[in-house]
Amino acid sequence: ILVLVLSSQYIISHVLGEKILECVPRKRERERVWELCSKCLTRMPVQYVIEEWDFRDLTLKTKPPVVIPRPETEELVSLVLEDLGLMQEESHTTDLRSLEVGCGSGAISLSLLRSIPQLRVFALDQSQTAVCLTMENANRLGLQDRLDVHHLDVIKDADVILSKCKPVDFLVGNPPYLLSQDMDTLQTEILGFEDNSALDGLSVICLILALSSKLLTQRVYLELAPYHPPVIQQLIEEMRLGLLYLETRCDLTNRPRFCILQKKGEDEVI
Repeated sequence: ILVLVLSSQYIISHVLGEKILECVPRKRERERVWELCSKCLTRMPVQYVIEEWDFRDLTLKTKPPVVIPRPETEELVSLVLEDLGLMQEESHTTDLRSLEVGCGSGAISLSLLRSIPQLRVFALDQSQTAVCLTMENANRLGLQDRLDVHHLDVIKDADVILSKCKPVDFLVGNPPYLLSQDMDTLQTEILGFEDNSALDGLSVICLILALSSKLLTQRVYLELAPYHPPVIQQLIEEMRLGLLYLETRCDLTNRPRFCILQKKGEDEVI
């Protein structure tokens, strides 16, 4: 019930065209509110109901089944921006290139583009719907000129990705990280509406690490599950990819969430 009440508040704000409730809706607005609230009764996430959501300083279009940007991902962007800022102060580099694997709605790439004027981003996703949504958001925000989005699958199209994207200064992503056995425990709002293939799979992370070793000049930033950091450290050692595990950062709930890796043998910084 509480979720529905909160969702209804977002819906009313959306119909009124305001971010904050300031007035009581008129009759036609009340009818529109009821229409959208009816969708919430089907357990559709409010982000899909109102077809947009705020991410940092951006308002992004949302569409099922593309995964909805999470608060933790905002933390990932902040981490990357802070790290890059420190490295740029040391090197005075003017041009940067990055790759995002699994761009979804474009939240990560577009936030980075908005904050770093000298950045060019290559983004890819296995879902054509996600690719189109990222481009739609980029066009709405006026960031399309520095963004290349490709409909590519990291599992099937590794060679194509290498030819199109190499080299990049850093790779950033929020890849699938739930275990298959945990999928049945997800909320109906997630399991019934979001792309499950974008939520499940450690194999994708292994492929991202393998790609990173071939096209990276500097660092990898990944948002993962709290149980993943030691797994990633072990993979780095076993796969012998020429990557160094730098550190694990915690999210606001103090859970180990973000992994930072560096390419070995690179003394230069961005």
